[in-house]
Amino acid sequence: MYIQLKPEHEQFIQAQVASGRYTNPEEVVAKALKLLEEWDKGYKDWEEETRQKLAVGLAQIERGEVLDSEVVIARLEGKLQKAREGQE
Repeated sequence: MYIQLKPEHEQFIQAQVASGRYTNPEEVVAKALKLLEEWDKGYKDWEEETRQKLAVGLAQIERGEVLDSEVVIARLEGKLQKAREGQE
């Protein structure tokens, strides 16, 4: 496989090798790909967790297990007031 890099990417790779952290450009690219793979897995895990949370929330809505927005705001305001009183 042949990949042509932008000059700024080549410079970055060369700087990494020059720093002594890596012995050659291949190590830099391998590390970058490993980090990308880890990030991608984390993103996929986050997506799955989010889907599951949405499914739970939608099921709760279908069962009528919801709170009126005014109730939620009132509860939050109450918590905020208690927090302020605790700081005095």
